[in-house]
Amino acid sequence: MDRIIQLYNQIFAILHKYSSDIFKLFLRLYVADVFFRSGLTKLGSWDSTLPFLSSGAQYLFANEYQVPFLPWEWAAYLGTAAELILPVLLVLGLATRMVALKLFVFNIIAVISYPAIWQSGYYDHKLWGIMLLVVVIYGQGRVSIDSLICKNRK
Repeated sequence: MDRIIQLYNQIFAILHKYSSDIFKLFLRLYVADVFFRSGLTKLGSWDSTLPFLSSGAQYLFANEYQVPFLPWEWAAYLGTAAELILPVLLVLGLATRMVALKLFVFNIIAVISYPAIWQSGYYDHKLWGIMLLVVVIYGQGRVSIDSLICKNRK
């Protein structure tokens, strides 16, 4: 019985030691998956009017999304690039806080520019925003390239 209790204590000591890092990694992976999949849905082919953008994405950016300050073509390319590049950096943990902050702002712009989100997807966007803020405020954790870089600089 003492052996079981000792094993139990060892398991939870390890979980306690690494739970923050595991939680931060989970946040990064979850949010990155959401944004990356969204970016993939916007990819098209060379056959479309705007290369690399699907006809659905072109329609949405031209008619539905109301991105402030940018022509819809720029918004389409920049938005798609952000949704494909920033999540990869977030998963790797490279420039993590900066990337999470950019995705946080991107998330806000998505909510502002697409009013249809307000009724059905607003909860999801709030959740992703909070998850990104946790990464911005508390950092990336030890399972990241940023952590390796900081460790090597010391």
